[in-house]
Amino acid sequence: MRNVDLHSTPADLQKLLNAKGWLGSGEEIQSIAKAGEGNMNVVLRIQTNLRSFILKQSRPYVQKYQQIPAPLERISVEYQFYSTVRGKAIDPYIPAIEAYDEEDYLMLMEDLGTFEDMTSIYHTREISPKALQQLISVLKAIHQADVPATFPKNTALRELNHQHIFVLPFMEDNGFQLNDIQEGLQELSMPFKKDIALKTVVNSLGEKYLSEGEVLIHGDYYPGSWMSNTEQVFVIDPEFSFRGFPEFDLGVMAAHLIMASMDAESLNTLLHAYGPGLNSGMVGQIAGIEILRRIIGLAQLPLQRSIEEKAYLLTTARKLVLE
Repeated sequence: MRNVDLHSTPADLQKLLNAKGWLGSGEEIQSIAKAGEGNMNVVLRIQTNLRSFILKQSRPYVQKYQQIPAPLERISVEYQFYSTVRGKAIDPYIPAIEAYDEEDYLMLMEDLGTFEDMTSIYHTREISPKALQQLISVLKAIHQADVPATFPKNTALRELNHQHIFVLPFMEDNGFQLNDIQEGLQELSMPFKKDIALKTVVNSLGEKYLSEGEVLIHGDYYPGSWMSNTEQVFVIDPEFSFRGFPEFDLGVMAAHLIMASMDAESLNTLLHAYGPGLNSGMVGQIAGIEILRRIIGLAQLPLQRSIEEKAYLLTTARKLVLE
């Protein structure tokens, strides 16, 4: 495997991509820059004399937390996800994949340019109705895709995600220094970590997450995986994808809408817009677990909320899990 990163020179990268046949005649690389704030992978914006494109490469660890091992094959899952969902309903909302190399765990993708991720909704505390409708439509189309029997089980990444969603946030001594994030957060977290009834439901849903489901799911459907401008959205980063249960994606989405808006009614709005065919109680339970793990777990968000507001969110989350 030949690594590419910000330390790669244009000349070295030119040689590598030419050898793969990924550059056009007379095309020359002019600059290499970081593209966005990706957590999992190396993501670079490459500018040539003819165009701009994105290179994405996985590593045997989480790029943002390099002490956490992660499977290299996750980029293959992402590539196969994009290949599986292609169609007129989804194509306008996902980046084009122009090339993929399994040997180097490297993918060349369309550059979305001025599109920015939607984590700004945590600050604005709202999402536009148009963007919300597009995101729901895309998610429904993903869930309705025909999944080949050969689609990866993605077991290693699911097991990693399972730990960070369903296990580690609920351990009393998990090594996370929550007061380093916000004073008082550690003390606020303890009643939830000691709640046996809560943890029983969390463990049960964690087992379901690890089991084989019926539909293709995105697996990480939150504002960091949504890109937008004033006109439309794009959905990216499906490396956590697998055949699972649709309530997981909807629950994760609902959790982030609740955290952004500080309004639990966001769950019902989402359920109504998505339509029938879901276990609405399970969507709420997943939403509650996602809120809990994002506030008292390692995978923190750019969520500027007071301790009182976080207490409200945690209490709301507990109710959702136990209802």
